[in-house]
Amino acid sequence: MAEIHTGASLTPSKQELVEEWMGAQRWYAAKGRRPTVRRLAAWRLDDPAGEVGIETMVVVDESGDEPVVYQVPLTYRGEPLASADHALVGTLEHSVLGRRWVYDAPHDPAYAAQLLELVQGRVPAASSSASDAVDDSVSGVPQPSWTSAVRVRSSRVLTGEQSNTSVILDTEDESGAHVPLIVKVFRMLSPGDNPDVVLQGALVDAGSRRVPGVVGAVTGAWPHPGPEGDRPAHGHLAFAQEFLPGVEDAWRVALRAAEDGTDFTGPARELGEATAEVHRTLAGVLGTSPTTPEQVDAILASMRSRFDAAVAAVPGLAAEAPAVEAVLAAAAAADWPALQRIHGDYHLGQVLRSPERGWVLLDFEGEPLRPLAERVLPDQWVRDVAGMLRSFDYVGGTLERVVGRSARSWVTAAQDAFLDGYAAEAGKDPRHRAAVLAAFELDKALYEVVYEARNRPEWLAVPLDAVTRLTARFSPATPPQGDLS
Repeated sequence: MAEIHTGASLTPSKQELVEEWMGAQRWYAAKGRRPTVRRLAAWRLDDPAGEVGIETMVVVDESGDEPVVYQVPLTYRGEPLASADHALVGTLEHSVLGRRWVYDAPHDPAYAAQLLELVQGRVPAASSSASDAVDDSVSGVPQPSWTSAVRVRSSRVLTGEQSNTSVILDTEDESGAHVPLIVKVFRMLSPGDNPDVVLQGALVDAGSRRVPGVVGAVTGAWPHPGPEGDRPAHGHLAFAQEFLPGVEDAWRVALRAAEDGTDFTGPARELGEATAEVHRTLAGVLGTSPTTPEQVDAILASMRSRFDAAVAAVPGLAAEAPAVEAVLAAAAAADWPALQRIHGDYHLGQVLRSPERGWVLLDFEGEPLRPLAERVLPDQWVRDVAGMLRSFDYVGGTLERVVGRSARSWVTAAQDAFLDGYAAEAGKDPRHRAAVLAAFELDKALYEVVYEARNRPEWLAVPLDAVTRLTARFSPATPPQGDLS
């Protein structure tokens, strides 16, 4: 293991370097604010060549009202890393080693290679404070269903992500065959198991082909800040799985079909079948529980809060309050299905179309703005169905806004086909829970109103039109429609 120069001085300090750099990163939650960083924990990986220092820091940003914990992997090099200027955190002077170039580690091939070794349980995490010592607080957790030992040939960071950093790995197995993988480095840390790891792991171990194969994960412990001071916490730090190259997500496939006027009912029906299959598998391996009246009340209260947030963003929506309340009142009077684990943030961008395997679902982390403690709870499978229906509507809204022609008939046909496929595979038709489904669709549309008002106000018409359509069938002028079953 690497020698740690415990008495060395650093100018600037690692904390100062990270503090100056972190605020401009895509995954930093408090955009426009200067971080105030405090180090909570650190651990290292050893470079087999002995040339690169590889350290992961867990820090808390205390600049806002609530502390936020981040994972910041860094590499330290004695010379600049070619073609990595965009990933340079900064330089520092080490009193023993001299000048060190510090990089955001996911962009460094040395980090990518050793992180995958850790995931597979082939190397331990090393102490960041003592030479030749193992850090037992961090562990690689190989997935039992993954039996191929692989090594990294090359790596690149996936661009465009907001909350995490994913690294595409070109690996090879013991026979020399190429095995493409993707490892997700979780940036914002919360105590508890990440649902992306838990749910995909449960699905692959149950034999599902509807999710990528899982290589394994990294878990770690750190002191997590709370109202009464730091407390011990444990959770997932990284997650490695199969990468499907050369395939498109369902959003691009569906949008192209809508633009071309191509019938999409066949693929939409298959997507409904795949969704129901995943829901059934999750219910089978992770269980279900009845939905109590108190839980219904809590879900509807959350929806009312969402409406309040939408009105705050778009004051004109206040006029829709009676119509929105009619939808929620109809849902309150309905019969609700059992609770189970679900995807939680389901839309066309979360599904890939594989020529060999059909539809493959990704990213089971749940709605990004919800706390982890909520995202790990059982929920309503209707939420996933509603999310996909809204996504089909966004295809139509995009076509109408960008191209200027209506796609309502295409949207309706795709939505109906998706529901037909779900009903055929699940043996239960979501349309037989019309009031509950409408409430979840409306809740998603209100979420979209808030997002568009904050980020793309020119797109507000898409969710606002959806609110009008969804509330029309439950208007106060007509009796609320209950479930059909």
